[in-house]
Amino acid sequence: MATPRALVRSLQSLRISSQYLSQFSRPSFSICSRIKLSLPPTCHSRTTASLFRQFSTSPSRQHGHIHPPKPGEELYVTFIDKEGKEHKLAVSEGDNLLDIAQAHDLEMEGACGGSCACSTCHVIVLDEEYYEKMPEPEDDENDMLDLAFGLTETSRLGCQVVMTKELDGLRVRLPSMTRNLQASDFGSKQ
Repeated sequence: MATPRALVRSLQSLRISSQYLSQFSRPSFSICSRIKLSLPPTCHSRTTASLFRQFSTSPSRQHGHIHPPKPGEELYVTFIDKEGKEHKLAVSEGDNLLDIAQAHDLEMEGACGGSCACSTCHVIVLDEEYYEKMPEPEDDENDMLDLAFGLTETSRLGCQVVMTKELDGLRVRLPSMTRNLQASDFGSKQ
């Protein structure tokens, strides 16, 4: 008799599509009637729901999600938009600039979903002192920055800048325009 955990491992190894599993998400539908495995008699829709969650294709941390800062632990970042208007925001440690901007309805696209595969979240760090406190950009980020419009010595991708206590008070400017060129645009043509 297979345990629910063994069933999950079996289904994971088969790489069953989320579309197929979505038919099990209806509460009145039992997985026991659809999958012919030896299951304990207590198998019911709760097991079905937990199996469906196990196979969800959404990321564990959804793009654009930020954590509200705890009282007394706020960090501040100021975005200067394309019109020159300043937006000073209280944020939490660990949130990146792309997620922060999108959560506050600032105009930052993030076409690749924050995977460092485009340059649409390009920001310009205004104070070199803060730029020096950031970790060096990795090769992937530098490659995407090469495609960015209005590149400067203190340009970074917002998806790669994670707020830390050292960056409290950071000021960034959004460039006047962005280019939506993604790494996939340069793949090999066959």
